[in-house]
Amino acid sequence: EFCRGVQNPIGLKCGPTTTPDDLKVLMEKLNPDNEAGRLTLIARFGAGKVGDHLPRLIRTVQEEGANVVWSCDPMHGNVIKSSSGYKTRAFDSILREVREFFGIHKAEGTIPGGVHFEMTGKDVTECTGGVRAVTDEDLSDRYHTACDPRLNASQSLELAFLVAEELRNRRETAAPGKDVKAG
Repeated sequence: EFCRGVQNPIGLKCGPTTTPDDLKVLMEKLNPDNEAGRLTLIARFGAGKVGDHLPRLIRTVQEEGANVVWSCDPMHGNVIKSSSGYKTRAFDSILREVREFFGIHKAEGTIPGGVHFEMTGKDVTECTGGVRAVTDEDLSDRYHTACDPRLNASQSLELAFLVAEELRNRRETAAPGKDVKAG
C-alpha cells in the first residue's frame, strides 16, 4: 500500500517464487494506471534457472497488457560460499544468467531493458573467474567488500563488452521490418 503512493519509478524483484497471480496483483497495485516507465521488473533467478521462470512471467505481463521495463540482476542469484570460506560469485554464472535473460527475451519477442551489476573500478578479488582468472585461493588477496562481492575493473569491462555483443547480436538478427514487442 505504501509503494502505491510513491511517485518515483519502482523496481520489483522477481525471483523463482514469484507466481503469475502474485505478479498480476503487484502490477495492478504498483502501477494501476499502467504508466510506461513506472514499473521495472528485476529478474533474479540464478544461472541455469532463468528458463524455468522468466518465460511465464513475460507471458503474464503480455496477457495483462502491462507496461514494464525488464531488467536482469545476475548478481544476487549467484552468490556462493567458496571452498576458502569467502562469499563470492562466479563470473561465468553471472555471464550465463545475462545470456539466458537476453536469449529468452529474444525468443519471446520482448525487450531486455537493463542489467544490474555490483562492481568497482578497483583491482579487488571478490568474484572468481574472468579473463584474469581469479581463483578461490586468490579471494583473500584483495577481498575488501563490507557486504556483497563485486566484480573488479577487469571483470566489469569484460562483462560490458559481452553485454554489448549480446545487444549487437540481437539487433543484427532482428527481422527487417519486424517490431520487437515491448513488455
